[in-house]
This record gives sequence, structure tokens and C-alpha cells, in this order.
Amino acid sequence: MNVSEALKLYLVMGSVNCRVFDPEKTLAEAIEGGITLFQFREKGNEALKENDCLYLGQKLRQLCKKNKIPFIVNDDIEMALELHADGVHIGQDDGDPYRTRKQIDENMWMGISTHSVAEAKQAVKDGADYIGVGPMFPTKTKEDAHQVVGPDLIKTIRRSGLEQFPIVGIGGITLDRANLVYEAGANGVAVISAISGAESPKQAAAEFFSIKATKI
Repeated sequence: MNVSEALKLYLVMGSVNCRVFDPEKTLAEAIEGGITLFQFREKGNEALKENDCLYLGQKLRQLCKKNKIPFIVNDDIEMALELHADGVHIGQDDGDPYRTRKQIDENMWMGISTHSVAEAKQAVKDGADYIGVGPMFPTKTKEDAHQVVGPDLIKTIRRSGLEQFPIVGIGGITLDRANLVYEAGANGVAVISAISGAESPKQAAAEFFSIKATKI
């Protein structure tokens, strides 16, 4: 599976996002529903620390490996290497992308969050394998979320010379808004609470996947 294909339905999740089921069951259901990529993002006031965080990461990594779902770690290179992750994802304030690219294994993917055309182009220069663009819509999941940029930014980035580069939209994406992100030119959507907080993560993922399938 290449990066563009993996971005189709990208679940981003940590224990703090799982309000209905525990993280393992939530992820297992989401995988059954059709997610194509998973990012372990353990952040927030109630986030697990150190060994507890690593233990959960190991469990979720095993689940992804068993089901052949690429596993990404958010902003923790050391953990990503320890868990033999398939990649890391960093934000604009998470350190030097060039240094990150040098620290990780050559076969690991590096995703970078971007919020403007300039940041998108810089991320490509810095060696990103894909970029996350957002927030697409207002979101309460991230306390430090940037100002909403909307799906139109994806259109602008595509027109700026990045017609084929792998892009995933993120931020406040609900089932009824997902098609706006696909139609703007994204390879996929990154979803947090719409799946991890659903009464049935399996059904929620399946509904997102079916929308994507009709847009490809």
C-alpha cells in the first residue's frame, strides 16, 4: 500500500478520545469498518504517560500489524522507533522536520501538519511523505487547534504545483462534511472523534469509507 492509498480513511486516536470503548476495542472495530491508516496520538490532560503510554502503543501496534494497517506515531520519534512504527507525524511546532527525517528509518513515512500553501511547500522540501491540511472545520478535539482554513486551502495547494502530492484533510470532519474534503482534492480524511467517540466505531468507519469509495 502506498501513501496515497493509505490516506483514504485515517484514524487518529489516543486513550483520551475513546469515550465509549477502550482503545483496543475502538481500534479493532474501526479496522473492521475499513480504516486504512492509524495514528497513535496520546495527548491531552488525561493522556497516559511513559510506560503506560508505551504499553498501550504496543497493544495498538500489534493490532495494526495483525490487520496490515500502517501504524503512525504522533510527535514521538523515540517511541516510533521502539514500536517499529511505519512512520511519524509532526506538527509545525514539533521540531525540525529535516532532523526528524534523518532520525527515523529510511523506510518510515513522515507526515507534517500544514496550515498554508507556504507550509505545504516547505513540508515537501523537508522530506514529508504526505501532508495533513487543516483544520478543515471547527474542532474541539485539539485544544491548540489553528484557525480553520477550510477545504478551499486544499484546492489552492493543488493549484500551487502539488497536484499529485499525498494530502489528507483533518479537523472537525464529520460524515456530512467529508465529501467536501474529498471534492477539494484530498486523498483522504483524517478523523478523530467521529469514529473514536462513536457508539459503533465499526459502523462509523464503514460509513466514512463508503463515501470515500464513491468519490475515487
